[in-house]
Amino acid sequence: MALLKVSDHRRDFAGMTYVYPVLSRRAGGVSVGINLNPNNACNWHCVYCQVPDLVRGAAPEIDRALLRQELAGFLDALVSGDYMARHVPEGLRTIQDIAFSGNGEPTSAKAFAEIVDDVMALRDAAGLAQVPVRLITNGSLVMRDKVQAGLRRLAMGGGEVWFKVDGGRREDIARINGVDLDPASVSRALAVSAALCPTWVQTCMFAWDGDAPDPAAIDAYLARLEAAGVGALQGVLLYGVVRPSMQAEAPRVSALSETELMSIAERIKEKGLTVRVSP
Repeated sequence: MALLKVSDHRRDFAGMTYVYPVLSRRAGGVSVGINLNPNNACNWHCVYCQVPDLVRGAAPEIDRALLRQELAGFLDALVSGDYMARHVPEGLRTIQDIAFSGNGEPTSAKAFAEIVDDVMALRDAAGLAQVPVRLITNGSLVMRDKVQAGLRRLAMGGGEVWFKVDGGRREDIARINGVDLDPASVSRALAVSAALCPTWVQTCMFAWDGDAPDPAAIDAYLARLEAAGVGALQGVLLYGVVRPSMQAEAPRVSALSETELMSIAERIKEKGLTVRVSP
């Protein structure tokens, strides 16, 4: 009998196309994942990404009927069945969230806004209206009208955004996330997200070739958050690498010590932001 564990976030754990359970360090329990990128396609290429066979691209056409069927059935198994007892360690048998995450950028799905509605309705029908729905995103498509419509619907249902910001300089973003971006555009997109829906910044910090991020890199990262407006943000979810990267750059990526992560957290707190650390 397989048990969920924080070090294993396999998308096929429950044998479904779009829905998968994980034990999430940051959520603090069972997270019901919604994978809108079963084709392993993403518009970014993050060096710490655990998705095998990652390719550049967008989400495929989503079979919304199948997604609704999978989610309704799985939520029923969690709430009324014995799934928790069979697959979740004692003390962690609570549903902490439903999260758009998966194997690529979820907002690249053409029907993203409509799918948000589907998920919210099924959550409420399962008697889980108190469970937050979260969007874990790189924020790259936030300026699209349809994505903004989805964020508004997420906010109306008590959801929130976890917006990836891993670096503050153009060269840091290129090295870590595999995209050439004007850093100012990251701040603008983050500000828009925060205006539409409660938004946390999600940041992965790690050693590159054995070296921790230097002070200049941290300064540039903090400048991105300040440019977005610190007061508009819920805070920062700062985490390290635990699961191994499946990308070619994996040998260059290693975990920071808890002390190193806490030192970065203190720098963030100095800006007036709440910080939650997951080593």
